[in-house]
Amino acid sequence: MLAACLLPAGPVHAKPKDQERWDSKYDTGDYLFGKEPIRFLKEHVHLLPKGRALDIAMGEGRNGVFLAAQGFQVLGLDISEKGLRKARKLAEERGVTIETRVVDLETHRLEPNAYDVILCTYYLQRSLFPQIKEALKPGGMALVETYTLRHQKYNPKMKAEYLLQEDELPALLEGLKVVLYQTVDDGESAYASILVQKP
Repeated sequence: MLAACLLPAGPVHAKPKDQERWDSKYDTGDYLFGKEPIRFLKEHVHLLPKGRALDIAMGEGRNGVFLAAQGFQVLGLDISEKGLRKARKLAEERGVTIETRVVDLETHRLEPNAYDVILCTYYLQRSLFPQIKEALKPGGMALVETYTLRHQKYNPKMKAEYLLQEDELPALLEGLKVVLYQTVDDGESAYASILVQKP
């Protein structure tokens, strides 16, 4: 179970080789992680406040396009133009419109007090979490899902620094109300999911 913006969940860098690496991964007719949203989003989308949504590290767009199909106004950010091109193609297939922007998330600043919903799945850049809190409107919600340290038993090559520590996710979003939180080890992957709301 991988999300559109997985990738070894490490930070994105502006180096051309990094952009080339992800463009190369996405340069295929197939959608690497499929076209359907992660289960946690699909099962709880009814809890999200309708409005403007931000998909951080959108990749090929399956989560953001799903939100657009539910009536959200979606902006997707990613370092890979080829990934975002596929996201726009998927949106066209689904009969919806999304906005995309190629950015380096290491240096890009999220617009404060701007979003009703923020998604960040399978991309872990700890420095983004204060910005996520600031970028939410009051009453806005953030949905985050990514791998935990236990995932190393399924993918030993993944570096520990790019994996969540035990119960780290709620701590990274301290100050927001935890609506739902889970940790999962399904025999193929190990990850944590959270849905939080800004007071």
